[in-house]
Amino acid sequence: MTVLSVTVVPHFIAGRRVEGGPSARVLEPATGRALYDVPQGGAEEVRAALDAAVKALTQTRQLPAHRRADLLRRASALLSERADEFARVIATEAGKPLKASRMEVARSVENLAFAADAASTLAGQTVPLDASKFGEGKFGFTVRAPRGVVAAISPFNFPLNLALHKVGPALAGGNTVVLKPAPQTPLTALMLAELLTDAGFPAGAVNVLHGGAELGGVLVSAPEVAIVSFTGSPGVGEAIKKASGLKPVVLELGNNAANIVDESADLDLAVRKLAASSFAYQGQVCIHPQRLIVHEAVYDAFKEAFVAASRALIVGDPLDPATDVGPLVDERAGARLAEWIREAVDLGGRVVLGGTANGRYLPPTILEDVPPHARIVREEAFGPVVVLSRATTFDEAIRQANDSRYGLQTGVFTRDLAKALVAARDVEAGGVIVNDASTFRVDQMPYGGIKDSGFGREGALASVEELTYLKIVVLST
Repeated sequence: MTVLSVTVVPHFIAGRRVEGGPSARVLEPATGRALYDVPQGGAEEVRAALDAAVKALTQTRQLPAHRRADLLRRASALLSERADEFARVIATEAGKPLKASRMEVARSVENLAFAADAASTLAGQTVPLDASKFGEGKFGFTVRAPRGVVAAISPFNFPLNLALHKVGPALAGGNTVVLKPAPQTPLTALMLAELLTDAGFPAGAVNVLHGGAELGGVLVSAPEVAIVSFTGSPGVGEAIKKASGLKPVVLELGNNAANIVDESADLDLAVRKLAASSFAYQGQVCIHPQRLIVHEAVYDAFKEAFVAASRALIVGDPLDPATDVGPLVDERAGARLAEWIREAVDLGGRVVLGGTANGRYLPPTILEDVPPHARIVREEAFGPVVVLSRATTFDEAIRQANDSRYGLQTGVFTRDLAKALVAARDVEAGGVIVNDASTFRVDQMPYGGIKDSGFGREGALASVEELTYLKIVVLST
């Protein structure tokens, strides 16, 4: 099944495709044409998926670690064989440039392998109970146990890899999954679930339900769900947290990533890294550089080179291998960004580059002199827009970076080791990336934020620890 041949993208429940019920139409971001119809899940589909996941849990929780690892490695190999097919589906339904889609698939192949490694190494530790006089004659150790059914809700911007950051570790820990993908990218999720089934996971270990916010609310509040893992906006994350009751949640939410360019920085490096990453996949990445805070001593030189590098990026068809910047995911995203850009200008900001959309395409857009209370500064743009600002000292740059309700990742460009260490200490974010952009991520590293960027961590080992629980075992001699 390819994105060019399918007309309906069904649910996937208990190892088989399930159609029926009212449907929604998915449009291609690049052209606005209809791609396919997608059934919208209701109470019946949720019940069927939960029943399948609960039934499969009796098998997955008893799979030995080597077996879970083998299945994940087999899935990694299958994905590698089908890499081009997955990349073209992602490029078509998400509007992600093909070069970025191919990179996402390559990362996903590694991500599954890292999940296999996590399954192989997941372990507890010995607890010296006799360190207490009340523990004499006792032997204690901990083990990691599966939580149960994981409700995974994934976003459109990385429809394969961010789904795998939930599904892979869940399976590595012996859990089962009900995945609700973003409405814009249902086919990628279906293909992933079928691939994992082909790899040998039991029917019902991975189920896919399509639908909107109402379906998500029913799913996360279901008593059969043991834990919820969500990537998306802070508003939806807060609603999920409330609807989930007492069950644990892992929330990877928004960001308006700051990137600091110090006066000692290698400007060529900073320009090259930031121009590429600021506008990659149209800036629809939660850690894309949005606020570039540049020391006043190098501001003009950085600005000139950054504008030139950004202007050279190719805007066009996401299926063209040369394209750097493709279409926004839908018209609403473009309308929101246009409104925020107008507001920034009305408040005294200036458009240095871009700023005007051509249909669904917004070219790389650079603003400066925007006051800090403008929405394009305060909120997550999630588009190909960056704001330049000056800082008189490195400490001031850090203060500007921290002046945000978000705290996911921050980039810092400096050749001064002392300043790098100060940033590592003082920047309020889940990740501090030195001499690379805030977008740097490899899939085995712990990843997550603070403040309104959420809590909990992803990355194979970090995530499998979130999706299992620690059990103490005490033996009496």
